[in-house]
Amino acid sequence: MQILANIVVLTSLYALVASGYVLVYKVSRVLNLAHGELMILGAYLLVATSAGIASDPLVAIALTAMFSIVVGLSVYLLLMRKMTGQPVLAAVLTTVALGILLRGAMVLIWGPQQLNVAAMISFDNASIALTDSVRVSTAALWLVVCTFLVYLGLLAFLHMSRWGMRMRASGQNALLAAQRGINLHTVYALAWTLSTFSGSLAGVLVTIDSRIDVNMAVIGLKAFPAALVGGLDSLPGALIGAGVIAALEVLLIHYVNPLLSDVVPFLVLIAILIVRPWGLYGTKEELNRV
Repeated sequence: MQILANIVVLTSLYALVASGYVLVYKVSRVLNLAHGELMILGAYLLVATSAGIASDPLVAIALTAMFSIVVGLSVYLLLMRKMTGQPVLAAVLTTVALGILLRGAMVLIWGPQQLNVAAMISFDNASIALTDSVRVSTAALWLVVCTFLVYLGLLAFLHMSRWGMRMRASGQNALLAAQRGINLHTVYALAWTLSTFSGSLAGVLVTIDSRIDVNMAVIGLKAFPAALVGGLDSLPGALIGAGVIAALEVLLIHYVNPLLSDVVPFLVLIAILIVRPWGLYGTKEELNRV
């Protein structure tokens, strides 16, 4: 049962991070390869907020969520907005450059050493007994609950709200959506804002449960295959893809070798892409090859 609990927690982490990839790609068809760095930036913002503004952990987390929204909006307005209408490759390479820049800035500001975030914000990350044989940390339980609420909120927003429908319409046919009066820049800015928010939330919760350093951006890289396996334009697919990768990773760590943890997501990715290049639940698209 403890293995099952570990799978659920890891699935929640990958799914929450993967939702950010899906939101941006679903709307603009751009792969945000700086998502892992934006995720860790959210955790560092929590460190800064707790040190300079709020000592209460809940207030610090709430303020960090607000700051992450500002960061996502700023990234689009100051950088990615200029990529609208440009070749997709140019936009993807821009996100790569953004990730490198953010990683360097975080090292310069906070240093390369690990920081104990839970201790810095006075968060009691106690172990909770779910059954006699199953225990999870408080932060891990929060992660599962937050992932459920975020997915529920995003699905309701995309399918029941006016702006959610505009986002889906822009993703299906941007030219037609613009001709029908939809402001594409507003839609893209909203997608980047929601994506950064979900990534930052994942970064905050996972670093509270462990420690933080810039190398934890690799979590974003490992969550990328989850989004690709499920389908880059499918939120439910990202959740299922995260479950597949998390289950295999936990089982191989437990029964085979812990060193396989960094390899599993990409082995699954290769296997799925050979069979279904658009993912399990993604939309099949025409692929232009040179």
